[in-house]
Amino acid sequence: MARISGIVRPDNKQIHVALTYVYGIGPKISKEIIEHTKIDPTVRSKDLTDAEISKIQEFINEKFTVEGDLQRIVTANIKRLKDIGSYRGVRHSRSLPSRGQRTRTNARTRRGKKVTVGGTKKKVAAKT
Repeated sequence: MARISGIVRPDNKQIHVALTYVYGIGPKISKEIIEHTKIDPTVRSKDLTDAEISKIQEFINEKFTVEGDLQRIVTANIKRLKDIGSYRGVRHSRSLPSRGQRTRTNARTRRGKKVTVGGTKKKVAAKT
């Protein structure tokens, strides 16, 4: 079981799918890596030779920022937005959608479980 960029890749997946398990590599970049290294995209991950794995690893290291480095960059960008007080930074700090989605309804993924506020029921007039 070989590792690519510090990630244990799934053995029974085709290599073009297995590469997408690395943070920062999607289908498009995976295809580009396979074309450049001249590896058959349908070969299973477990069937790769050590030479092919090292070719893939070298190409990823020289061309792309992936895994921990990329996560640090993204976190630093969000922290910068929060520090300067931009609208997007405020939305991040309040755990609300930052790309213009509506929040009156939906946005449950970002806002969390629904919390019902008490005391909204109309009171019946009491006899005096």
